[in-house]
Amino acid sequence: MVDPAALCKWLEQTVVGARVRESLWLFPIIETVHLLGMAAFLATVVALDLRLLGWALRGQRISVLSGRLAPWIWGGFCVQVVTGGLLFSSEAVKVYANPAFRLKMLLIFLAGLHALIFHWTTNRGIANWDDNSAPPTSAKLAGGVSILLWLGVVAAGRFIGFV
Repeated sequence: MVDPAALCKWLEQTVVGARVRESLWLFPIIETVHLLGMAAFLATVVALDLRLLGWALRGQRISVLSGRLAPWIWGGFCVQVVTGGLLFSSEAVKVYANPAFRLKMLLIFLAGLHALIFHWTTNRGIANWDDNSAPPTSAKLAGGVSILLWLGVVAAGRFIGFV
């Protein structure tokens, strides 16, 4: 079994971790890209979730909207993972012990699990309600839960530097 503390210590000592930590400009540049990726990701996820709630874009078929937003959602998510990993590598030992970081990771896991459950259940029957301006309760619930989880991720992320 891998010891997380040892893994974090090793990660900090890699060339990447050291460069990000020791550079005057690298950390703030990566953090800026992380924030831009977050903006792209959240804007698209929230747009889709608001459609699931029936609060916005009611004239759009959910399947079409989802298809248009998917590249932006996945692109933003990939930017988040790469830049988040680089930022984490610079202070892995300290950040891993941070309760706000752990909460953020838990919420990301739950948001991913929530998305999988949505796609395995409610989204399978989309042909029955795709054109409706008012989606079924299960879709509305999925949209609301998704927004709450991602807002929690953002809040926990902001708290990392202050806890």
